[in-house]
Amino acid sequence: MPFKPSESALPLTPISFEILLSLLDTELHGYAILQAVENRLRGKLPLRTGTIYRALARLLEEGLIERSERVPEDDPRRLNYRITEYGHETAKAEARRLADQVEAARAHRLLPGTKR
Repeated sequence: MPFKPSESALPLTPISFEILLSLLDTELHGYAILQAVENRLRGKLPLRTGTIYRALARLLEEGLIERSERVPEDDPRRLNYRITEYGHETAKAEARRLADQVEAARAHRLLPGTKR
């Protein structure tokens, strides 16, 4: 894949960022990704199976994730996904972008407990 700066994929959709977060430490199959995202968000972002698989297809196409060679023990028909180095760098860039937005919100006293 030709070199692309990680910022070229920004901003990520909330679901894409959540998928990348779920893959930072492990390889997962699609349904396990859905469960990991739902567990972290606890209903704050409504998810459907089709939404996750469309996002996975986009992330694959953009080179942010790739299919793993490892076959899940619980169901060999499932495909595992893992984050690529480009995906990891993009996730870091997105985290920095979001942190900048939070700082701007704090500067405007939009968050509770913010003093000026």
